[in-house]
Amino acid sequence: MDAHHRSGTAVVVGGSYAGLVAARVLADFHEEVVLVERDPMDGDTGTHPSAPQGHHAHAMLAKGGEVLEGLFPGLRQELRDAGAPVFDYGEGIDFLLPTGTAPRSRTGVVIQTFTRDELERRLRRRVLALPQVSLLHSTRCEGLLRDPSGRVNGVRCEGPGGTPAEITADLVVDASGRTSKLEEWLRAIGVRVPAKRVVKAKVTYTSMNFPRARDGSPDFHIAYQMLSAPDVPRAGVLLAVERDRWTCSLFGFQDEPPTDDSGYLDFARSLANPRLAEQIERRTAQEPVYRYTNLDNQWRQYHAVKNWPEGLVALGDAVCVFNPVYGQGLTVAALEADLLRRMLARRRSSGQGPEGLARAYQKRLGRLLLAPWTLSTNSDLMWSPGGQPLPARIAHWYNARLFRVAVKDEGVWASFVRVVNMTASPALLFHPAVVLKVLTQA
Repeated sequence: MDAHHRSGTAVVVGGSYAGLVAARVLADFHEEVVLVERDPMDGDTGTHPSAPQGHHAHAMLAKGGEVLEGLFPGLRQELRDAGAPVFDYGEGIDFLLPTGTAPRSRTGVVIQTFTRDELERRLRRRVLALPQVSLLHSTRCEGLLRDPSGRVNGVRCEGPGGTPAEITADLVVDASGRTSKLEEWLRAIGVRVPAKRVVKAKVTYTSMNFPRARDGSPDFHIAYQMLSAPDVPRAGVLLAVERDRWTCSLFGFQDEPPTDDSGYLDFARSLANPRLAEQIERRTAQEPVYRYTNLDNQWRQYHAVKNWPEGLVALGDAVCVFNPVYGQGLTVAALEADLLRRMLARRRSSGQGPEGLARAYQKRLGRLLLAPWTLSTNSDLMWSPGGQPLPARIAHWYNARLFRVAVKDEGVWASFVRVVNMTASPALLFHPAVVLKVLTQA
């Protein structure tokens, strides 16, 4: 966008993945974008220092990859040059469903695998290279500023050494993650937020990176065994990532995968998909082992706030946190940033002012989150010993039958892959042709 089409200042609270993608969007609409980050960091920082999940396996679904490529042209090739493979989902994954191994056939859904560390470092370098963007690191936001009309027009901060500061802005974006203090800040200015929705996941991740063996390369880029309530409480994923390495994450429901070498391997050997243990056994070195617990789904109900203040939007984990076992977080955050881009562009082209943007954005964000939230929580609710809501039980019943069809039917499997990767609506799995196969499967 030409410079004369930009105006004003935007502040983004949080310099992790969601904040970086939001800053990239805002740089097209504002003369100045200030990233306020509480931790020390620079253009060479990879995984956010305070992101507990940052060292574990991450999935970028196909739709998320498309959005990122649009915002950061050439990113896919840049990652590919670093060794991050690009492949067809059906051809490149050894995927063990609860009902058997998925077909190894072309689906037309292209994905890429890499570490979050590599992705975030490359995004951060690109965003900080934009002339409109500046970074205030080691700076903690303490609250919101408002003008006499009640509109949010900046943030109060505490800089290095406890130095107080105020940053005025035309738009404030909270992308500070699951530890966001926005609810407290809103309460301080008389804005009531309904209680957040929480669904316990009770899953623990234990993860490591290690070099891929140079001989006998396997015929897959991902080996995966999925969790499935109530019969498959142990699972794991192995991803081929940049610089000829594997990222392996083992996870268990109320069953913590060990962090010691022999225990880690024994846990992998207990899985029904042998591919993970085979590659772990071949490792000659490894990077540190990380454990991550407390994977609750949490959704702050900002879309339901009746007196949401103008000049403020929230996105990413600051709004909704998913159990990462379903691999939705990175893609959903990209879609949220893209929603903001489209809404800003539409207002700019129609000559509309900023009034109404913030409230409209949170409402549309609520609609965007409904499908991934339902997918994640319906599955997690089935771990409860009783009292699952009827919609979750129906979804579980349908999915179980769908998986029995998918292992035998390449077309149904391809439809499932498209929905999981958000390149197609969940309605595709309820097409009459699919429903007929599901309901009549032997």
